[in-house]
Order: sequence, then C-alpha cells, then structure tokens
Amino acid sequence: MRISRIEAFEVAMGLEEPYTIAYETYDSASNVFIRLDTGTGPVGFGCAAPDLEVTGETAETVLTAIDDVVRPMLVGSDPLRTAMLSERIREPLVAHPSARAAVDMALHDILGKASDQPVWKLLGGFRSRIRTSITIGILPRAETVERAHAWIGAGFKCLKIKGGVDHLEDAERIIAVREAVGRNIELRFDANQGYTVAQSVEFVEKTRAAKIAIFEQPTPRHEPERLGRVTNQVSIPVMADESLMDLRDAFRLARKDLVDMVNVKLMKVGGIADALQVNSVARAAGLEVMIGCMDESAFAIAAGLHFALARPNVEYADLDGHIGLIGDPAANAVQLKDGFLYPVDRPGIGCTPRF
Repeated sequence: MRISRIEAFEVAMGLEEPYTIAYETYDSASNVFIRLDTGTGPVGFGCAAPDLEVTGETAETVLTAIDDVVRPMLVGSDPLRTAMLSERIREPLVAHPSARAAVDMALHDILGKASDQPVWKLLGGFRSRIRTSITIGILPRAETVERAHAWIGAGFKCLKIKGGVDHLEDAERIIAVREAVGRNIELRFDANQGYTVAQSVEFVEKTRAAKIAIFEQPTPRHEPERLGRVTNQVSIPVMADESLMDLRDAFRLARKDLVDMVNVKLMKVGGIADALQVNSVARAAGLEVMIGCMDESAFAIAAGLHFALARPNVEYADLDGHIGLIGDPAANAVQLKDGFLYPVDRPGIGCTPRF
C-alpha cells in the first residue's frame, strides 16, 4: 500500500454565535481538510484548524505547506510507517503545527481502517467516553448567567468562562454564575493571557467562594516564569495553554514546576503522535492533562477525542470547538450526550467528511 494522491480543501464555516476572548472576537472559522489516497487501499482524512494568534498559521499557509512539503515528501510512501513519515515532515513544517496535525490524523485514520479498529482502541482504549466543558465567551454578567443556564439545560455539567480583559469584572461574573447554577456544576476560567501576576492573585482571592476548578493561562505565553509565580501564590490549579506549544515547552514547564496542569491541543503540538509524547512528559511530572481544541470541525474534535480516550491521565476535556459551526462537512464525527463525548463506532477516526 502506497500513498498515491494527496488533496487539500479549505472549508470556511460560520459560527451560530460569535464569541469574544481576551484578545479577539471570532465569528467564523476556516479549516483545511486533507485526503490521502492509497490506490485500492483505505483513504485517510485529516483536518487543520489554523489560528494566526496561536499556531501562527492561516488556511493559505496550510495549503501552501501541503503543496510544497507534504505532497512531494509523502506521495509514494507506505502510510503505515507513521513515525517515519511524521519525522520526514517535522523539520520542514516546524512552523506549521496544524498542517502536521492534519497529516498525522490522516495517517492514523488509514492505520485504523487498515486494522479495522477505531484509533482510540489502537492507542490504548482506556475509556469509552469523556465529559467536556462548554465555553462561554466574554459577555456582560447577565448574559453570561443566561448562557450558563442555557448550556446546563442542554445537559452540560461543566462550564468554561472566558475573561482576561478586566479581572474585577471577571470575578463578578464568576460569582454571579456560581450563585445562579449552584454547587454541582464545575466552573473553569480562562484568562487567555490577559492578567498580570498581581491581577491573577486578586482574581483568585475574590472568587474563592466560587470554587473554580481550573485557572487557565492567566499570564502572557512567552513569560512562563510569571505563570509559575501565579501557580505558587494561588490555591487552585493553574493550567498552561498558549505556553505549551510543543514537547520542549512541556519539558520546560514540568522541569521548573511552573503549572499544575497542561492543555494539550492537537493543532498546537502537531497531532496525535506528538500529543502522546507531551502527555508522557506530563504524566512523568505529575501534571494533570486536558485535551483542548480550537474552532475545529467535528473531525478534528474526533481526533482529539480518540487521543483522550486512549490515555488514563487525560482526565479533562474541552472539546466544544465544533458546536455551532455552520457548514461542517464532518458534523457527525462525534456523538454528544448529556455533556459527554463518545466516538463513532467505526474504524479509524470514524467519519468520512462530505465535501
């Protein structure tokens, strides 16, 4: 079996509800799908969700990377030699992590189909479902509470609130949500790099009664020492997101004991294979792991889900980037029920996108 042809497609999708985080407002998402043909063998699919602020990529740069690097380097190769092919494109695509993630997904998709097994079982098959949080962007207090009630009514038991513009207003919103939803709903908070160390500490003190479960990336990504200072001064778990882009970042964060948790996103680290390596570093260091996402087609969400289901220490999920996407060609790639995500029971990633 050999890779005979590689195709890539940009898919622009709108959002039913635009949302705002500390540094940007999103109302649409452009993903790039990749298709690896193997002649008479299985076809593999992958998906890149580039984000200029986070991954440094756009849909255009991903398409160029596939044209200039992936196609000439992989056509004619054995797709089951996943490690060899991943290493072949690693250096040329070091600045294109979501493009590497798309290729990695497609190779795992072929591997699963060739062995007639879903990827999550091939990788370890530790659990068959995982609870996910649902994200509420930066909104006025009353609207934040309204959205919280709506998501709980839809079956979610875990809410992630976005903030990072004004730490005092954020604290008021969190307290208001906790008072509105009661004690049985898990609350997470993501400042998206918007706070200073002092603001982070004050925010945690003012929201102590709200029992926040996770405090995500309060300080700027390129200053991990500040993240460590927050971790050492607050009483709740601090998570690195934008500060963890690759395996080296995971090692640095772990070695210096700068955080309690890490948010692993396939689009940041370059796919499932690299996520497994980052996860191993985190487990060795005693760091808790969450699988996260960008604004991604359900196909990419499914790939992240397969990774999370396979490993015992990936206990948290924030896999909601597909919810509310308009025109997703892989909308049925995962199953959502009462706040839990389940994989589709088919080989590989489990879905054939419809273009």
